[in-house]
Amino acid sequence: MKDAQMTVRAQEACETGVLYVAGGADYVDLAIQSARSLRAQDPDIAIDLVTDLPENLPRDLFDRVTACSDMHPREKLRAMSATRFQRTLYVDCDTLFLAPLGDLFAVLDRFECALTHDVRRDWALIQQGRDHHTPYAFPQHNSGVFLYRRSEPMWAFLAEWADRFFADDAIERDQIILKDLLWESDLRFYVLPPEFNLRRVTVLDAWEPLDARPTILHSHRFQDHMRVKDGQTAERISTLETLLAVERVALAQEWDAALPEQAQRWAHLRK
Repeated sequence: MKDAQMTVRAQEACETGVLYVAGGADYVDLAIQSARSLRAQDPDIAIDLVTDLPENLPRDLFDRVTACSDMHPREKLRAMSATRFQRTLYVDCDTLFLAPLGDLFAVLDRFECALTHDVRRDWALIQQGRDHHTPYAFPQHNSGVFLYRRSEPMWAFLAEWADRFFADDAIERDQIILKDLLWESDLRFYVLPPEFNLRRVTVLDAWEPLDARPTILHSHRFQDHMRVKDGQTAERISTLETLLAVERVALAQEWDAALPEQAQRWAHLRK
């Protein structure tokens, strides 16, 4: 990652901070949206960005910007080990922060890293590994929210993750290599509860008031307006309220479609 650093806010060394990686105008725009939601919840937290478009940024949102002109679609695998923080929360751009992070970084008192299981775990894509076939109970972990600390074991893990991914042109999703490495490794990692990487937002309809504190919302639907074909338009989704409405419709459509075998066993119990 060839880079040049540009000061947007103070650059003093920080113990903890949040890292974004955004290539292209659309993803930079999403990163700005996400970072603003984070600032609203945690005004004093340090926020860094690696991007190829530093000129697109507003003033005083990011603490440090690293300009990178030759970004790979999975540039995060290089950027994560270049963090200036001792404890880093990497987040994808298609996220929104719903609550303060609280004592999340304290998980790293005991573990090298922490992340959540991915959703759609009864799908072959999410069970896929390259070198290992693991039990169903060990699916892919989602790498879009990744908490980690600076240490020799963690940096060795990040280096191996990047090396294996960039050496294999047949692999497009970094979670495939990540799954293999977590299965092989003795690295101490923790599986975060889903409220720190809330992918299936309709779970909010089922949770009781004391079940969880929804903190980080992470949805591909924040990219819907970026993926329309020529002549088509799509509403930009930028709030929890809009996302929840869209996801409720999508969920009903999923259950009305052809169901996988396991889901057929209990679909009739749904109201």
